[in-house]
Amino acid sequence: MSVKNAKKTVVGAIDPEVLKFTVGDDPELDLRLVEWDCYGTAAHVIMLSRMKADFTIVSREDRINVVRQLAKIRDSARAGTFKITPEDQDCHLAIERTLTEALGEVGKRIHTGRSRNDQSATAIRMFLREELDRTVFDTLDLAEALAKFGRRFGLTPMVGRTHLQPAMPSSVGAWASAWAEELLDGVGIVESARALADRCPLGSAASYGVPLPINRNLTARLLGFSRPVHNVLAAGNSRGKVEAAAVAALSQTMITLSRMAQDLILFSMPEFGYFSLPKEFCTGSSIMPQKYNPDVCELVRSKAARVVALSTAASGIMVGMPGGYNRDLQDTKKIVMEAVDTTRACLVVLTRLVRGLKVDSHRLRAAFDDPGVFATDRALQLVAGGMPFRDAYHEVRDHLEDLRGMDPDAALAAKTHLGAPAAIDYEHLFEDISFTRTMWRSRNSRVRQNLMNLLH
Repeated sequence: MSVKNAKKTVVGAIDPEVLKFTVGDDPELDLRLVEWDCYGTAAHVIMLSRMKADFTIVSREDRINVVRQLAKIRDSARAGTFKITPEDQDCHLAIERTLTEALGEVGKRIHTGRSRNDQSATAIRMFLREELDRTVFDTLDLAEALAKFGRRFGLTPMVGRTHLQPAMPSSVGAWASAWAEELLDGVGIVESARALADRCPLGSAASYGVPLPINRNLTARLLGFSRPVHNVLAAGNSRGKVEAAAVAALSQTMITLSRMAQDLILFSMPEFGYFSLPKEFCTGSSIMPQKYNPDVCELVRSKAARVVALSTAASGIMVGMPGGYNRDLQDTKKIVMEAVDTTRACLVVLTRLVRGLKVDSHRLRAAFDDPGVFATDRALQLVAGGMPFRDAYHEVRDHLEDLRGMDPDAALAAKTHLGAPAAIDYEHLFEDISFTRTMWRSRNSRVRQNLMNLLH
């Protein structure tokens, strides 16, 4: 192809097919990063204007004009009117183009001392911080809904199962609060991923630093990061790792949701009938008038598998990749965005479903007609009377029919140790949820305030 047919971009003339291939869907995906890149650019420009040097790259007046224009770009992005062209390639060059069109030469100065590598990594980390925060808020809403459901039906007997077979007496409260507690465990995993994202790579440039007295601590502080990534090559190499860690954390939450969804499908089947799903959360059949299908729960299972696969994909992209920036990393962007969106959507819909979940206590109690469910409890009663456990085990195993008619309520009432069905500490669970929500909201508010101050 002749040079005259090449597409002109900020970073050179490119064959149209090559441009299409390399740009991919970045112009669409990057619309979600425009606001974050505006904050990153504002912090960088403020730092340049304060840089202690014998020359001036950005004057105070230039800084004021750039920040004012960045606020307009952010507002345009929020309104859905900001455009990224294929020639821009991404939001970073689109913002630079827009600034240059509005401010002239000043717009050409803003990229001084940084690369699209650290610029993009910074925007993605800010995006991730916010989205992980929001994911945690959604997670806590579901945990709270489950805890309320559990407390309401705390001592309603429910057969506990292993291998899907009747095992021991349990309760609806133990079932529901177990999922709530697992979701809180998931928040701890997300916390680790967020901590990784909360270190600022800005100023590492192309991973090898720049011969300018830039102040990386200042930009990190302005953007509300906990600290900069110290080593500039480590900052570059961590791109992709941060995204992979976030998706891996989200996959753990999704695994919890998938298993809970499977329980809801099973226990709402006519053969069980323990729970009734809200009818408005079930879809019908095009041919069978009686059907109310648990499509929401089925899709949660599918989407959980998808997020687990995305986690593998994010890590797989980096396997064998040499140090420094490589274009492979571009493909982690879509992965992390899909994982965040999928996880949040599942959390939100399941919260509403749990709030409408109904319990059939008669069907739950009827399941205790199987005398074997009391076997372990009876063996331990014999142990309490002095019989060695293995002897008690065989005694009960040989006389299971003698257990028919045992009372599930009495069996539950006997389980009073820490965390057992008759001793679920719901108040502690609610306190844990409330404390976690307050801590995350406070931190999120501080970061948001930092960013608002940049583009006031």
